[in-house]
Amino acid sequence: MKPEAHPLEPFLPANARLLMLGSFPPQRKRWSMDFFYPNLQNDMWRIFGVIFFDDKEHFMAAEKKAFDRERIIAFLNEKGIALYDTASVVQRLQDNASDKFLEVVEPTDIALLLKQIPSCQAIVTTGQKATDTLRMQIEVKEPAVGTSEPFEFGDRSMKLYRMPSSSRAYPLALEKKAAIYRVMFSELGILQE
Repeated sequence: MKPEAHPLEPFLPANARLLMLGSFPPQRKRWSMDFFYPNLQNDMWRIFGVIFFDDKEHFMAAEKKAFDRERIIAFLNEKGIALYDTASVVQRLQDNASDKFLEVVEPTDIALLLKQIPSCQAIVTTGQKATDTLRMQIEVKEPAVGTSEPFEFGDRSMKLYRMPSSSRAYPLALEKKAAIYRVMFSELGILQE
């Protein structure tokens, strides 16, 4: 398998206060929409639905065979949540979406992302590979899952949150994942708005 470049542009709303970073998108054959966390087997948009709307199906398209990209984008713009991944180029060592079989060929320039979103006060990584890749660029203690650690970026005091993976391969019930994410959104003031 040859190296694979990231298929999406960073999603960076001008008002972004939180930058969410995964590792890398799954192969296109697993996509239900042309956006981040596109795999129906990934629960990220269900987690958001539970937290903000008390409905895990809130971000599903009417026919339930895809996520509703436009509804997700409108929500993220309103709440000031940016999305990208810690790897810009990867090599898949196996024909699947597992981080375990992703080799990072080119990490994303995190400083460049942060310079484009000056109101950003926190980063969240949504898996171990993303956390490890980020920490190669930013000096910050690794947070335990469900917690945060402070760090400095230029003249900004920021926090790195480490959340459980939204992949169903991560052995934690959807409601328990949502409860952990809810704490982060509350601390950042995103949930109250």
